[in-house]
Amino acid sequence: MELFPHLSALLIEEVERRPDKVVLRARARATTVACRCGKGSARVHGRYVRRLRDVAVGGLGVVIELCIRRFRCENPACSAVTFAEQIEGLTTPHSRHTPLLRGVLTQIGLALAGRAGARLAAAVGISVGRDMLLRLVRALPEPDVGHVEVLGVDDFAFRKGRHYGTVLIDIATHRPLHLFNGREGEDLAAWLRDHPEVKVICRDRSSGYGEGARLGAPQAEQVADRYHLWANLGQAVEKAVNAHRSRLAEPPPGDADTLAGPEAEPEVVQPPRELKIVTRLREQHAAAHDLWAQGMSKAAIGRKLGLHQATVRKLVDARSASDVVAKSLQRAHIVDPYVGHLHRRWNEGVRNAPQLYREIQDLGYPGGELAVQRHLRSYRTGRGHAPVAGPKPPSVREVTSWIMTHPEHLSDENADKLHRLRERDADLDRLTLHVRKFAAMMTGRHGDRLEDWITGAEQDTLAPLASFATTSAVISTPSATACPCPTGPAPSRAPSTG
Repeated sequence: MELFPHLSALLIEEVERRPDKVVLRARARATTVACRCGKGSARVHGRYVRRLRDVAVGGLGVVIELCIRRFRCENPACSAVTFAEQIEGLTTPHSRHTPLLRGVLTQIGLALAGRAGARLAAAVGISVGRDMLLRLVRALPEPDVGHVEVLGVDDFAFRKGRHYGTVLIDIATHRPLHLFNGREGEDLAAWLRDHPEVKVICRDRSSGYGEGARLGAPQAEQVADRYHLWANLGQAVEKAVNAHRSRLAEPPPGDADTLAGPEAEPEVVQPPRELKIVTRLREQHAAAHDLWAQGMSKAAIGRKLGLHQATVRKLVDARSASDVVAKSLQRAHIVDPYVGHLHRRWNEGVRNAPQLYREIQDLGYPGGELAVQRHLRSYRTGRGHAPVAGPKPPSVREVTSWIMTHPEHLSDENADKLHRLRERDADLDRLTLHVRKFAAMMTGRHGDRLEDWITGAEQDTLAPLASFATTSAVISTPSATACPCPTGPAPSRAPSTG
């Protein structure tokens, strides 16, 4: 039994190999067994067969059919009249798995959770369900929190946009410590009161977490970590770019570029009708601004117009209807990559939509013929020539990516597009300069420049950036103004001052 020490207390009477498992029939060696009261007994009351699953051997599952004896307790003061024998290291009450197999399954569950763990167990000859693996993991005792000096606080989504929770991390060991339901500061404060050894709290810029940290651990320094600073800055930049969405398109070419020729744009007799969504957005923008001018609150405007509060906020904050409808007007279409070919062939005199459809299908067009017909329909009401295909404006996320990326990591094409965009729009040029100054300050650990940067951003007309700067100023403690948390990685895509 040196190979199977957990079976050393058994007498193996028979070994049967079946196609899917190995069956061991065995009984215990001991002749006397102690009751839970401590008194031993040799009086056998009865027997029954107990089946235990053990770790696999040779790729086959092992089942131990163990003959269990039930003894009479000879202690008159004991409440148990009879009791079943338990074999140390092999059986536990009510369990159908040996402790060895239970430990293996627990480790599989910890590493791979339910479905993946069940597939791995089946591959090594252990048949187990995903629910069993999850129950084993849940049954594990919670590890001791221990001594925590640097605490990380962040939120996570049970269901994005609906239900959130809070996770606490030991920054030194990167080990999760605790989970809360919700993002309230009271729960964080209560946990911190039980752990007065916390010296540094590394968190995002949420005011709730800030208040909880202040109440629960007034002795701790609050640090704004680089990940959240950079992520929140990116969100502010995207909002600022979105406010300038209508300015992202390249200006139309001058008259010198559109002289008479086969590609000249004709005068369209019947321009295409405006999209219904664009008309609706223009009407909603006008109505919202009228009510706002009358002194109504955004919540009241939403109730009167039947709009969500976020939609009302977008309409009221937009300076013109063009800023609201730009997203709908610039929406990508499946024909867009092939518009140049369609217009060139149309200007050459090809008017047959099925023929043009087959041509772009050979070029990789994945859509149907109806989309091609709809695109060409507007040109059939004009003088017979389609306008020259102009460059499609970049999306908000593309422009945000250009601004947030280190200049050395930008391709030549994207760098040129960003340069032209900055030349056309002074607001986006200032936004890019603010971002690059912040990146240089953060990656270079120049925390002494933070207050000047915040002042400059707050005085700018870029509202999203000013809001980011204001909330950053709230946690500009001596530790936070050092900018990067000493335990966090630097942003890999942060631009420099170039």
